[in-house]
Amino acid sequence: MKRTLSLAIFIGAATLATGAIAASHAGDWTKSPFGAEDQAGRSNLMTPAKALEAAALMKTGNVVSLGRTYEAGMPLFGSRAFALRGTGGLAGGPLAENGVIWNDDFLATEIGQVGTQFDGLSHIGIHEAGKNKFYNGIEASEMNGSYGMNKLGMEHVKPFFTRGILVDMVGLLGRNMEVGEEISAQHIKDALAKQGTAMPGEGDVVVFHTGWGDLWMVDNAKFNSGCPGIGLEAAAMLVEAGVAVVGSDTWPVEVVPNPDPKLAFPVHQEFLPKNGIFIHENLASERLAEAGVYEFAYIFSPVPIKGATGSPGAPLAVY
Repeated sequence: MKRTLSLAIFIGAATLATGAIAASHAGDWTKSPFGAEDQAGRSNLMTPAKALEAAALMKTGNVVSLGRTYEAGMPLFGSRAFALRGTGGLAGGPLAENGVIWNDDFLATEIGQVGTQFDGLSHIGIHEAGKNKFYNGIEASEMNGSYGMNKLGMEHVKPFFTRGILVDMVGLLGRNMEVGEEISAQHIKDALAKQGTAMPGEGDVVVFHTGWGDLWMVDNAKFNSGCPGIGLEAAAMLVEAGVAVVGSDTWPVEVVPNPDPKLAFPVHQEFLPKNGIFIHENLASERLAEAGVYEFAYIFSPVPIKGATGSPGAPLAVY
């Protein structure tokens, strides 16, 4: 009885959040539907009801990592770096009668912005009317610090255990997508219809498979030159659906270059600062596509580095 009542309360709260999200998108983007103090974005939608829904998708018990290996030779955006250094020998020991010895390492990189990366809410903002604003209207002047972000750091993001959906664009088109090729809202509907997958809903995670990941560590120059991805039309549909995370096998999820040459990464702005939707980049979506898995439990706990703008890690797909 108590458990049923608790679940009903959470479901009711999720229903209220859906209405609040829709109202927020139609109004002032600087005001979060989750309250003036919110720093968690749509990770707030991770409720026991979503976890139970995701658990019901685990039919076979197969677990797939959607993360790629972090290594120096992977494609990196701009002048970002990834340098792992060992101690060149034992870091310590032998110690005590049992002769314990150990190794350590040192990693120098943009910790949440290389490889398979999860963009946090402090990563992207909007410059307008002379001000630099981020999610929930937080200004850069109150957020930026010398030792990480004072607000919107990764420590505020809640763990994800929710329904995941693969949108297999390669399966829909019968080929890998090309650089600058835009995924429309109709593409998403057509792909899901072909797969027999229900449309995304409140708190879901949507992952796009474009085939661009085939270039990873094969042709890094082409991989970084641009990519296929969603545009503003598809982004608007996902915003209205209430999704919590959007991912892809590309480095920005959105189409690059943008069809409008006057715009740069506008989908990032729609998702992160305007709607609190997280972005998961460089996912190994081919592992799901090859297995014919289009619906799964998405499990990911961002590394809670205080003040970080993003998180490394390997999300899990369980089906």
